[in-house]
Amino acid sequence: MRSAVWVPLFDELADPRAAVRLAVAAEEHGWDGFFVWDHVRWREPVAAVADPWTTLAAVATATSTIRLGPMVTALPRRRPQVVARQTATLDVLSGGRLVLGAGLGSDRFGGEYSRFGDEVDDRRRAGMLDEALEILGTAWAGEVVEHHGEHHTVDGVRFLPRPVQERVPVWIAGFPGRRRPLHRAARYDGFVPVNLEHPDQLAAAVGQIHDLRDDPAAPYDVAVTLPASADLIGFEAAGATWWLTDFDPHRITLDEVGGVVRDGPFR
Repeated sequence: MRSAVWVPLFDELADPRAAVRLAVAAEEHGWDGFFVWDHVRWREPVAAVADPWTTLAAVATATSTIRLGPMVTALPRRRPQVVARQTATLDVLSGGRLVLGAGLGSDRFGGEYSRFGDEVDDRRRAGMLDEALEILGTAWAGEVVEHHGEHHTVDGVRFLPRPVQERVPVWIAGFPGRRRPLHRAARYDGFVPVNLEHPDQLAAAVGQIHDLRDDPAAPYDVAVTLPASADLIGFEAAGATWWLTDFDPHRITLDEVGGVVRDGPFR
């Protein structure tokens, strides 16, 4: 099981220079990835929030081996044509190390939708997510994008340069027991279960995704977000291929993250 430092860019970590220092230290200590939360607002007591894409660009130039990316980005509140440019640019800048985490997002953590007049209905956001993922796949392939959907329009645009990777890995976030997120996850490259409580819960979701995939033998990632104190061995046995460090977003400090980084990845 691979290991990644996964942090919200809040308060002390809202300084991108601090995130870069953590990413450099993570690479030096043998971690496999450095992923960041993607939010424009969070509930109190969080006050400061950094932009993930700018931060990841800085991380990309300061590191050379670790995987990186937003984990997860709520595509329904982002324009897919802008994300197509951002992801391709970041993949080129990093030499092909980007992983895109994607999901519906939620309004309950900080009113990220309602306070900006964005879509709050889950069903409509699910449709927006699926359309955005379709657009991204065609854009990354270097093909002309012709998309006229309910939520998005791209009228004959080719997105160049392409990413370095033949295909940027997409990990879909969702609740393990819900049918539609599992079906969506099975169509892409990985799954990030939300509110995971027990290895048995993970094993059941992994089994369902396996049965839904067109090619169950193809490589596939399952990334669990857990604190360092969790039963990582149990989750690895249940099918996890990545461990992402989970921190309390309301109490996270640079010292806390630095200590976990220095302790090293799961082995």
